[in-house]
Amino acid sequence: MNRIVSLPVLSAVALALAACSNMQMGSSEAKTEATGSAGGSQSQNANNKLERCDASLGTITLVEDTTAPWYGILTGQYRLGSTSPVLKLMIQQSNCFVVVERGRAMDNMMQERALSQTGELRSSSNFGKGQMVSADYSLSPSITFSNNNAGGMGAAVGGLLGPIGARIGGNLNAKEASTLLTLVDNRSGVQLAAAEGSARNWDFGMFGGMLGSGFGASGGGYANTAEGKVIVAAFMDSYNGVVRAVRSYKAQEVKGGLGTGGNLAVQGATAGPQRAMTLFEAQDKLNELGFNVGKPDGNLGPRTKSQLSRFQQSRRIPVTGALDQATIAELSR
Repeated sequence: MNRIVSLPVLSAVALALAACSNMQMGSSEAKTEATGSAGGSQSQNANNKLERCDASLGTITLVEDTTAPWYGILTGQYRLGSTSPVLKLMIQQSNCFVVVERGRAMDNMMQERALSQTGELRSSSNFGKGQMVSADYSLSPSITFSNNNAGGMGAAVGGLLGPIGARIGGNLNAKEASTLLTLVDNRSGVQLAAAEGSARNWDFGMFGGMLGSGFGASGGGYANTAEGKVIVAAFMDSYNGVVRAVRSYKAQEVKGGLGTGGNLAVQGATAGPQRAMTLFEAQDKLNELGFNVGKPDGNLGPRTKSQLSRFQQSRRIPVTGALDQATIAELSR
């Protein structure tokens, strides 16, 4: 039996759903998960789900790969802008890092320095060398998009309103996004942390072809921002993961030191130039080989000299009591 729904009832349902898309300045419904503001170490009206730190861990810059496929989808298909502004807001509000600019605003910074060099700026402007702060870390974002049909909700609306309701329900979409943030140490190039985040949201705005342009304009307003809202939520989830990871951070170690060849011993690999060995490392190696120098301290004291001489004598190399190249070569075997 076909269900007949009156136009007033259908209009009421459509208005109720379309009301979700009405955006007003300052309206809580129009905000994303990243809300409020930040000034220095202080934040106002920040999302209480955002992780915070009592003290900053260093300076950080955002590195957004604008050549990546996800960025093309973000700015082309979804017509959204750079992820940097919202991520910078989250970072400053969290007080876990101090943000330094390395994006497009860097061009303006360099322009001011160029003007200073030409003598055009006032002498008290203080745009000379040595003013800029280095970035200790880099944070790189990426996005994986998906857009699934509503399924159960669409069927529920269809069951409530019959054939016309099924058409409305079929236009309800679940917007989903998965994000990834990677944190890299700029001095060593070592990746310190990585965190995935995800979010899901319902898009209710698809009534244009069914109930007239008025309804369509209202619903479409929300639909055009649904992807942006879910992406922001996913990035907050990712960033919280990064913060939790660095709070309990423990450096990865490789025996012999990072970047010195590793310990997988690939067959056919040729040895590079002899790496310099620190006295601390030499003391540790001597202890391992049975030449007891005590607790390594990096100092060439009498006990270390004596054990170095014993080691050199045992390897039949010149006995100097010093950490010379011949001794380093033998300790590195």
